[in-house]
Amino acid sequence: MSNPLSRRDLLAAGSALFLGMSAGSRLLAQEKGKTKKVLYFIKSAGFPHSVVTRKNGAPSLSEKIMINVGKEHGFEVVASKDGGVFEPDKIGEWDAFVFETTGDLTTEGTSEHSPPITPEGEKALYDAIRGGKGFLGMHCASDTFGHHGKRNKGKDDPYIQMLGGEFIVHGAQQKSRIKIVSPNFPGLGRGQGGSETTFELQEEWYALKNFAEDMHVVMVQGTEGMKGPMYDRPDYPMTWARNHGKGRVFYTSMGHREDVWENPMYQGLLMGALAWATGKVDTDLEPNLSKVAPHCNQLSRN
Repeated sequence: MSNPLSRRDLLAAGSALFLGMSAGSRLLAQEKGKTKKVLYFIKSAGFPHSVVTRKNGAPSLSEKIMINVGKEHGFEVVASKDGGVFEPDKIGEWDAFVFETTGDLTTEGTSEHSPPITPEGEKALYDAIRGGKGFLGMHCASDTFGHHGKRNKGKDDPYIQMLGGEFIVHGAQQKSRIKIVSPNFPGLGRGQGGSETTFELQEEWYALKNFAEDMHVVMVQGTEGMKGPMYDRPDYPMTWARNHGKGRVFYTSMGHREDVWENPMYQGLLMGALAWATGKVDTDLEPNLSKVAPHCNQLSRN
């Protein structure tokens, strides 16, 4: 992993987004309902990211953060790498599903050899979300199912259709300027009437495609000045929310680096998104793709 965020970077990101648990308390004041039970799924059928890697059996960094910060905000978070939790007779216990996963989850994978999701379990997941459950995907969740191995269905894959976008490739970790285009989205701490703003962050930024036309874009990837041919394209969505049937789906491409996970700004965004996805808070989800990223489907500037 490259050098961590400097204090200046953290302050810049924090001033633009949600920084500190005091803002979290204001979010909680608006939440409604009982404690929600959340499955944090971290199976790596492909590349195992450090934030989900367990060492000597101890919980990974992201597990500890999701469980501890989630508890503070009214969520019971249970982490698992076992695809068996999606079986039709088990899936009903969850209010929402949070993914930081890689590869084709219907296989054991090449690194962890953890139990796969069966075809029945995968269908049960989509049915649960269409029926009203919540879903959050971070970073490599867009590098899951769709275009891997024998599936290779791209935009026709039901997972990609549910998520709203698909991973292409990524370049070297670098700073990028991100534009917040939906400042009132839960967890951003901007309040009603908040204005659009930008922040700069060092991350492993994903190049994405196959964007759902009905998505509500929360943040846009600024590509100007980025190094690597995969970023030589117009700006495109990197954080969004959308409805999938009766369910609520959120995705952000942030979440590769350990210092990003440790940043209260990022934690606040996830908790706000989880509050929205589980129906604790509501927000305006008017589709805005054509307005805020009109050329996002161009994969080059030419």
